Amino acid sequence: MKKVFVLFLVMISIQGLNAQEKKHEGKFEQLGTQLPTPNTYRTGSGAPGRDYWQQKADYVIDVELDDQTQTINGSETITYTNNSPDVLTYLWVQLDQNVRAKDSSSPKIRSSRIYRDSIPAKAFQSYTIGETGYEGGYNIKAVKDQNNKALPHLINKTMMRVELPQAMNTGDQFTFSIDWSYKVYDRMMEDGRGGYEYFPEDGNYSYSCAQWFPRMCVYDDVNGWQNKQFLGRGEFALPFGDYKVKLTVPADHIVAATGELQNAKNVLTSDQYKRFQKAKKTFDKPVLIVTQDEAKKKEKKPNYKKKSTWEFHAKNVRDFAFATSRKFIWDAMAVKLDNSAPLAMSFYPKEGNPLWEKESTVAVKNTLEVYSERTFEYPYPVAISVHAANQGMEYPMICFNYGRPKEDGTYSDRLRDGMISVIVHEVGHNYFPMIVNSDERQWTWMDEGLNTFLERETKRIRYSDLSLNWGSPKGIVPYMKGDKKYIRPIMTNSENIRQFGYNAYAKPSAALTVLRETVMGPELFDHAFKEYAQRWAFKHPKPADFFRTMEDASAVDLDWFWKGWFYSTDHVDVALDNVKWFRLKNEKPGLENKIKSTQIAGSGGSEEKGSETNSDFSNGYEEIVLTDTDPRFYGEYKNRVDDEAIRRGYADKNFYELSFKNNGGIPTPLIIEWEYKDGTKEVEKIPAEIWRMNESETKKVFAKDKEVVNIVLDPYLETADTNTEDNVFPKKEEKSKFDKFKEKAGE
Repeated sequence: MKKVFVLFLVMISIQGLNAQEKKHEGKFEQLGTQLPTPNTYRTGSGAPGRDYWQQKADYVIDVELDDQTQTINGSETITYTNNSPDVLTYLWVQLDQNVRAKDSSSPKIRSSRIYRDSIPAKAFQSYTIGETGYEGGYNIKAVKDQNNKALPHLINKTMMRVELPQAMNTGDQFTFSIDWSYKVYDRMMEDGRGGYEYFPEDGNYSYSCAQWFPRMCVYDDVNGWQNKQFLGRGEFALPFGDYKVKLTVPADHIVAATGELQNAKNVLTSDQYKRFQKAKKTFDKPVLIVTQDEAKKKEKKPNYKKKSTWEFHAKNVRDFAFATSRKFIWDAMAVKLDNSAPLAMSFYPKEGNPLWEKESTVAVKNTLEVYSERTFEYPYPVAISVHAANQGMEYPMICFNYGRPKEDGTYSDRLRDGMISVIVHEVGHNYFPMIVNSDERQWTWMDEGLNTFLERETKRIRYSDLSLNWGSPKGIVPYMKGDKKYIRPIMTNSENIRQFGYNAYAKPSAALTVLRETVMGPELFDHAFKEYAQRWAFKHPKPADFFRTMEDASAVDLDWFWKGWFYSTDHVDVALDNVKWFRLKNEKPGLENKIKSTQIAGSGGSEEKGSETNSDFSNGYEEIVLTDTDPRFYGEYKNRVDDEAIRRGYADKNFYELSFKNNGGIPTPLIIEWEYKDGTKEVEKIPAEIWRMNESETKKVFAKDKEVVNIVLDPYLETADTNTEDNVFPKKEEKSKFDKFKEKAGE
């Protein structure tokens, strides 16, 4: 008889497991082969391995800007060091300006249509047709070795292969030079990261020069040469190196650039030099180095003939950018960090004031302080914000940012919010990807997503009056609930992403916010995030290095999280499907009650007690009986529990069985707010692993001392749940009840 009983239980268990397997979709399986196999270059912990290596590219550049023809002429010498274990027979150089050359693929592959019968002329020319008359692209004049001998080279659109006269072995260096020129484009007509803005009122230009020189591609242990063509969106993978750059411009220009200015006495007036030195020791507020009155005087009488050369040196950077104009006002202040005092600086025309003088450099300071606390101390000597219309773009130590008041100097709260946000974001890019040097051509989220998350954290800590909606769980809901045909997984190449801003910026930021606030908790998350930043500072991390480090440094298994948020287009939508209320029945247990309780605790058949769906608590509670424990449950154990004591312990408790449905697909923690009859409230958090045995639906019983009158799931909108109407019980009050919680959350 006992054998038959055991066989029956085994059969029931197998049937249950088979049923679960049919429902199981693998959301809690490990990423496994989706991540690359660890090796001596990149470990299974997410840290660089003992044999990790990376290449180095050092530059000496001499360039002149012609302010009358808007042309750049340059010559650069590159010293390339092969630290890889591989033999190299050629080098790849990026020619990003060729994205605007006549033979560029970018305009050819850009979809366009006539979407209405009335189209703004500029939009039609620039975007619909894509013909502005600009003749872009590099003029490569010469490629030579250090003996001035021409090197064979092949230009394939935005990439140039340089043939080596002899193979480079491990540890070898090769020095070669490139002479080149190109015409700078008008950013008002040509959408891009560099270029100039023309000011017709005074006839002057402001230049923000980016991707302005041929740059080495990355060669690494994962991809070999990263020579994927630049199509306009996917940004840049670059090796670290040291730069010495001379920039020749009109003598009345002010120049901002990556690195430290080497000849300030030669290019500044005596008064400006004194103010510059004062700023280096001033920590409480910005010091004006070039005043608005000084800039306005130069605007009125431009001097095109006289030239001056500004020299900048930068160590261990992956790129170099500069901005120059006679219109620039310049202010600066020192930032006190634990072991250094970098100089925060802003350059802007009068059109940026009074907003820029008030906010820009302070925003740079705030960013350096918060990011340094959350990752590593800012290692460079300067951090610069330059005013450039309709722009937000980053480079080592310098970035270009929008935010222009009206002509009368007034500005809205929204404009201020946007300007501060973009400055924090672009200055923050010094950390990701300028130092934690991810491959933007492949994985935009590794710099934009991580940086948007820290931008939001900086605003939360330093700017309580600014909106925190962008990049938040609440803010991502409209995108997450949208049509899936317009959505791509976060793990999508930059050029193939739909809804770029949401996918590469906002969704990863929201995911990290959920990870910090709801899944891991701030302490564990912050430690692991800092570990990743410090492990990969001045190195080239890949997605697996981030995923593995976050788990390694926290002892939290997050594969389910990466799969749901980063590898799929699923969303969060959990429904509080049903609630049952039970209390113990006060009677002596007997055989009849034993049978009844077995039915209650059974496999959910048609005779299960309370199987109906409830909409409120109006029917009161249902009674259940705790029977004496059958000896068979003890097996070989000789001791026994006190059944009566257990009954007494639960006699006055309220038991609530909550049924949840996962309608969105992403497993998520359950945040439950209980409101009791006496008016008090309690918030309870259940880890996402509650879905591990059934990813579609789950139930859980809670024991409460007090009677519950209202239950809300995700009351403060922390999980990005796309449908909050099914998150409440009683159901008849769900809309009005949840409106109250939305108000609390700031909607």
